Amino acid sequence: MPTFVKIEEGKVDKLIFDKYVAAHRAYIQELTAKGHKAKSGYWSEFGGGMMIFEAASMDEAKAIVARDPLVKNDCVNYKLYEWKIVAE
Repeated sequence: MPTFVKIEEGKVDKLIFDKYVAAHRAYIQELTAKGHKAKSGYWSEFGGGMMIFEAASMDEAKAIVARDPLVKNDCVNYKLYEWKIVAE
C-alpha cells in the first residue's frame, strides 16, 4: 500500500488541543489494528507534528485524515502528501 504523510501545525490553545490528544492516540491505534501502519508524533523543537500511515489511495488517505480527532475538532492545519519511499 502507498505511504502517506500528514504534516500539521497546531492552531488552537494547548489546553484545547490537549482535550483531543487521547482520542487522536486511540485513532492511531485503531488505524494500526486495521493494517494502516499508522504512527504519529510531534517535533521536539518546533510546533506541530506528523502522522505517517498507509492507505490504498489518496482518496482513502483523505478520508482517514478527515476522521482524525485533531482534524475533526479543528485543532490543526495540515498538508497531506503521498510519500514515495526510495530506500529502507
